[in-house]
Amino acid sequence: MGRRRIEMHQYRQVLVRMRHGDSERELARCRYMGRRKLAALRELAEQRGWLKPDAPLPDDAEIAAALGPPHKARSTVSGLEVHRALIASWLEQNVPGTAILAALRREHGYTGSYSSVYRMIVSINADRPPDATVPLSFAPGEAAQVDFGAGPMLPDADGVFRRTWAFVMTLAFSRHQYVEFVWDQTVATWLGCHRRAFEWFGAVPSRVIIDNPKCAITRACTYDPVVQRAYAECAEGYGFRIDPCPPADPPKKGIVEAGVKYVKGNFLPLRQFRDFTDLNEQARHWVMHEAGRRIHGTTRKIPLELFEIERPLMRELPAVAPDLGTWHKVSVHRDCHVAHQRVLYSVPFSLVGKQLWLRATDASVCIYDDYRLVASHV
Repeated sequence: MGRRRIEMHQYRQVLVRMRHGDSERELARCRYMGRRKLAALRELAEQRGWLKPDAPLPDDAEIAAALGPPHKARSTVSGLEVHRALIASWLEQNVPGTAILAALRREHGYTGSYSSVYRMIVSINADRPPDATVPLSFAPGEAAQVDFGAGPMLPDADGVFRRTWAFVMTLAFSRHQYVEFVWDQTVATWLGCHRRAFEWFGAVPSRVIIDNPKCAITRACTYDPVVQRAYAECAEGYGFRIDPCPPADPPKKGIVEAGVKYVKGNFLPLRQFRDFTDLNEQARHWVMHEAGRRIHGTTRKIPLELFEIERPLMRELPAVAPDLGTWHKVSVHRDCHVAHQRVLYSVPFSLVGKQLWLRATDASVCIYDDYRLVASHV
């Protein structure tokens, strides 16, 4: 299995989290990169002053220059590497190493030693999340959890009935919520919901614990969740850390799943909604006058009263709201254009045939070759 290529924007996101005080262990748990690479990056960052809170973060080009050219992956692989996925599946079934060795010899003609199998098992287990489950408890302002839940079918602007979705952000300490119903789960919608949630609270939590919808995680994979560039920029702009929650792991996202369940079970039933606007107006009223004033089943406290304690301990909103854009992989056609949402954008002819990054906002479209800006359209 080839080594995963780490892009410059991912190095930048790691630097952001290091500034927030995250250790190599914590960053490795979030699958950014291995601990050795993280330690080397921290040493480089300290030498160049990148971790000083009052210093500007380096741009992608500066990071690339400091890191130097990437090492070429080895052209040979271990004889066991071709069986890595199979061995991982056996480990998931708690098959012991001796039985794995016997099966490899019996069914796959393996002739190597047990020590090689043992090293492979250690390597696989290092990438697996811990199985332990611990009670979720948080300090004021420490975290919020977000998720989506299905909402009612309503007519859109054209009169076509469509599924709505509930975006729920729950502050982990107070359990105060932001609830917004939307039409889709696109990246732009996801980012917009975060912006409106932070404005609703009037502050930003230190970290956001997320489920794995496609808009927030490019590959919802326990072993390698790659945070989308757009969400990483949002986190950097608002000053929060992203904490991806591995799929199929309910204990790690319990607070928000309870929040979605509460919205679906206590807000939606026995209500009539005139239209999409009315749905969201009723949701906001419900949060402030019912959900926020109830005695919470776990904390035995009233969420809005706890929020009065939590609010001053959260991060302040930035003086200028971040410019939130969405990133897309695009290919340069022979006519020297790339296509995005049925619109063509020109790029230099020397890039024909290449894959580029396109960043789109409401006001502009910028196109990058890795981290280098090659075209801008307003």
